Amino acid sequence: MPATKPLRRTLAALAALPLLALAGCGYGSQAKDDGGAEIAAGAEKIDGLDSVRIGYFGNVTHATALVGNEKGFFQKALGATEAKYAVFNAGPSEIEALNSGSIDIGWIGPSPAINGYAKSDGKNLRIVGGSASGGVRLVVNPDKIKSLKDVKGKRIATPQLGNTQDVAFLNWIAEQGWKVDAQSGKGDVTVVRSDNKVTPDAFKSGSVDGAWVPEPTASKLVAQGGKVLLDESTLWPDERFVITNIIVSQKFLEEHPKAVEAVLKASVDTNEWIEANPDEAKAAANKQLEKDTGKALPADVLDPAWKSIRLTDDPLAATLNAQADHAVKAGLLEQPDLEGIYDLTLLNKVLAAKGEPAVDDAGLGVQEARNPTTPRR
Repeated sequence: MPATKPLRRTLAALAALPLLALAGCGYGSQAKDDGGAEIAAGAEKIDGLDSVRIGYFGNVTHATALVGNEKGFFQKALGATEAKYAVFNAGPSEIEALNSGSIDIGWIGPSPAINGYAKSDGKNLRIVGGSASGGVRLVVNPDKIKSLKDVKGKRIATPQLGNTQDVAFLNWIAEQGWKVDAQSGKGDVTVVRSDNKVTPDAFKSGSVDGAWVPEPTASKLVAQGGKVLLDESTLWPDERFVITNIIVSQKFLEEHPKAVEAVLKASVDTNEWIEANPDEAKAAANKQLEKDTGKALPADVLDPAWKSIRLTDDPLAATLNAQADHAVKAGLLEQPDLEGIYDLTLLNKVLAAKGEPAVDDAGLGVQEARNPTTPRR
């Protein structure tokens, strides 16, 4: 599987950008510990570690982590080092867990990654891999909005002030030549910041006319009679933009590169398996989702949400930089210094071992990642 080849599967809801109050995908904020697969007899520990603590969201958008957990890919790669899981419902709580050392590695959206990196002056995390692209849609009430120009004057929900979808919608509004005050959401379009878990009820009641939201919220609105008016992927080059990354604590990366490499290998293997086994993979993701959240997604929500996402090992670094620029243009973010946010050295090592091409950090990598001959500090 080429690293840059999109896989037609899953995605992620995101949390807020730097300098803003953050809330994640809108499914709560508490972490939930979850046991993984059994350790194989005779397996050896990696780097002498008893465990590696992996965080992700209990959301179909984090399909790689869901399937990798359910099918035991992470545990297999880690040998006798136990894969432990913490399931989060919000980006800020996952960043907090990474900062406190409660987790070592996490699947997370670009905005909380940017936020965490900027607020720590580039000292707390690195993005070491990609996971998903796409899966964000503008869904509207077809009785009220029949074309893109009809969005003007309507009430449209986004997950939260300054979150990734909010910024994308504000940027799209500006490109239409319309004016909206980013902080209040008032203007030619009324932007209603609504938690993803309550947006379907708001849409059903008619208090909002549509929503620019990630999956599976978008598919939930469609199941209620909404119509997809715009897929955000159509606004990006090659219809690809980052929605889920893999981050790691800088301390853990420096001290345990073999463990990080093992997790990245498991991630790449999981994506490859998902591509080869799409139906089984979808069922595995939903099974793990039910374990993590207590409720599986119904077919009329899961199926379209699953189809709208592309899994990719490539972190699509250039699009993360563009997302930060959009927030700056909207007046929601001071220009962050993102140099060094990526270290793709280990991912490219894993890809090379599979005969796949290297992925690029768009000039935002640490020095040694851009020059492999430079010793790791």
